[in-house]
Amino acid sequence: MLLVVLAALGGLLVGSFLNVVAWRLPRGESLVAPGSHCPGCDAPVRPYDNVPVVSWLLLRGRCRDCRAPISIRYPLVEACSAGLAVAVVAARHGTHDLALGLTLVALLVPIALIDLDHRIIPNLLTALGAVAALAIGAATRPAGVPEQLIAGAAAGGFLLLAALVRPGGMGMGDVKLAGVLGLFLGRDVAVALLVALLCGTVVGVAIMARRGTAEGRKTAIPFGPFLALGGVVALLAGPAVVHWYLSTFA
Repeated sequence: MLLVVLAALGGLLVGSFLNVVAWRLPRGESLVAPGSHCPGCDAPVRPYDNVPVVSWLLLRGRCRDCRAPISIRYPLVEACSAGLAVAVVAARHGTHDLALGLTLVALLVPIALIDLDHRIIPNLLTALGAVAALAIGAATRPAGVPEQLIAGAAAGGFLLLAALVRPGGMGMGDVKLAGVLGLFLGRDVAVALLVALLCGTVVGVAIMARRGTAEGRKTAIPFGPFLALGGVVALLAGPAVVHWYLSTFA
């Protein structure tokens, strides 16, 4: 229970920083300076107004100085990060799995947000993710590093092939993210890719049904959020999904 509480509190704090990453990184701004400030009046956010989720609720979603609205996305991201951290602690056990799981969800949150907003997956995030996954693997389970590398190459190669077959349908950022997922998830990355492709297909079909096939095919849909969702599903329930699939269809 103590670990769950610590994960929730840590997730809230990390989620607050991930909001900063998602906003500043694609704009080329420093993640450290200046401190948190209102985008409307540029007034610095007071420490007591910077408590994750709670401050937004107490301020009723508005800046204390200019009363400009503050997007509800900020507390939602903080709460989601806390929920993901708790889910990882509940589902994974051991230093190796916990370190990989918590690092992965902290990476996927800003990647999904940035791809939704800007249609890009920053190389900095995927590079840091790759280094972190291999460093954690080497420090906690060196014998598993070859599996990480094989899974990363296989997942990245699979999406690279899709990108080459259909240019413009898949970005290189997606290819790199798939490779990073392989480094974190090992063989369970197959579940992540399956979930991402299924969800992407469902959303694509829904868009074509609403807008028509011709216009729907021209609608750009970022694939990073689907990969992020697949990564979370594989992280929390990858072995269970594989077992269900084999017992049902094998």
